[in-house]
Amino acid sequence: MADSKDNYDLDTLAVRAGIDRSQFNEHSEAMYLTSSFVFDNAAQAAARFSGAEEGNVYARFSNPTVTAMQTRLAALEGGEACIATASGMSAILSLAMSMLQAGDHVVASLGLFGSTQQLFGNVLSKFGIETTFVPATDLAAYRDAVRASTKLFFIETPSNPLTEVVDIAAVAAVAHEAGAILAVDNCFCSPVLQRPLELGADVVVHSATKYLDGQGRVLGGAVVGPKVITDEVFKFLRTAGPTLSPFNAWVILKGLETLRIRMDAQSASALELARWLEAQPGVARVFYPGLPSHPQHELAMRQQKSGGAILSFEVKGGREAAWRVVDSTKMISITANLGDTKTTITHPATTTHGRISPEARAAAGIGDGLLRIAVGLESIDDLKADLARGLAG
Repeated sequence: MADSKDNYDLDTLAVRAGIDRSQFNEHSEAMYLTSSFVFDNAAQAAARFSGAEEGNVYARFSNPTVTAMQTRLAALEGGEACIATASGMSAILSLAMSMLQAGDHVVASLGLFGSTQQLFGNVLSKFGIETTFVPATDLAAYRDAVRASTKLFFIETPSNPLTEVVDIAAVAAVAHEAGAILAVDNCFCSPVLQRPLELGADVVVHSATKYLDGQGRVLGGAVVGPKVITDEVFKFLRTAGPTLSPFNAWVILKGLETLRIRMDAQSASALELARWLEAQPGVARVFYPGLPSHPQHELAMRQQKSGGAILSFEVKGGREAAWRVVDSTKMISITANLGDTKTTITHPATTTHGRISPEARAAAGIGDGLLRIAVGLESIDDLKADLARGLAG
């Protein structure tokens, strides 16, 4: 079995890490579709339940297929351990519920996915956990938001949907000075393009639904980091049960095998599409870290391998013009999901960020003319033609 400690390349880890063949010595990873596991005797059952003996107990918190996926993703991120969850949002919830308690304070960037904002701003607040949202790229704002009760910094970089790039090392320094931990949502980049743990982050979260699967097939999430953190997340998952199913884990395992190939190809197409959009008269502005016009372009090129596969652009004419572009597409999928081999387009103000207040959207810079595209593997010429129809007016 390939292990990150053996200094294998990322491409090798993506294919080999986590393999633990059964008695049948199968080549492909096995899928264990079972709710429970049988013990040899009562003593072994007691030892397994108490943790005195390693081994599978019950699929709510232990399954060989899920373990394989966790091992592989931990290796790719360079983390000590990984806990897989039922979705990206359940990964964030599991981290928060395991590391925070009533009276604790969170500092989070404004540039977060809408549901993440809802979780920190509206859900956790019911349990006495308060969150201060700060501009994603304003380092002084992170520092000014610190309280004696601050326990967690949470950022997403690049941000959704404006692709703001947060200086992970700088925010990590602020968090550690405050005695807090830094969690980074690495969904947009994946470990192929960005490894937050190497930049000073304490923990990484993923919506495995996105690039880790890569084909829009299943839901999944993950928390990657040191065992001192993942052990606490495991305790929450074991009790509360936001569990990744073995089937979904197997699909994500297979998706990881082609992760780098997909990310490199989709990122290259996204850069070409971003350059093309910048030249269109109907486009007011393009947001893409790979473009020199991006405010954090220099930081992105130091922190990331490339600009990534997601871009946003503001259409002249507000919501009416933006919706015309969406409705004029014939090939691009109109859906809020991202990370698929099929290119997707969405209007963030009325979809991914539609549940947050107009004031919060304005603070995050999400206007009515903004569109987000997650570039897939189709012909770049076909993508341009599909968008040109609506941009022509």
